[in-house]
Amino acid sequence: MSNSTILIVEDDFFIAMDVEATLVAAGYSLAGIAASAEEAIRLAVSRQPALAIMDIRLAGKRDGVDAALELFKDHGIRCIFATAHADHEIVQRAGPACPLAWLQKPYSMTSLVNAVQKALSEVASKSGDQEAS
Repeated sequence: MSNSTILIVEDDFFIAMDVEATLVAAGYSLAGIAASAEEAIRLAVSRQPALAIMDIRLAGKRDGVDAALELFKDHGIRCIFATAHADHEIVQRAGPACPLAWLQKPYSMTSLVNAVQKALSEVASKSGDQEAS
């Protein structure tokens, strides 16, 4: 797979560090860690990750759904939502961002890696479909 770079969007420092350590140990490259929607957009534009691990509640005025919608609409970057906030209204609001998965906090690092592997496979197959057409 040509791009297995992942952007972490999480404003809890300790969770972000756990996710970073887990993904690096699993062999993935990181585009960086963002604590706000604005920072996530900046990093995504400059680093072009394959996907983002996205929390819903972020530092700043915008939330993870806003960031995910902009990442998908403007840059084609999809996300895995990793959050404690996945009620029906949020899931509906996030639908147009075409999320690859939802991980309910607290989640295990094994479930995170499994979700990332599956998501990257889906992203790779979609990009392969587009290149074939």
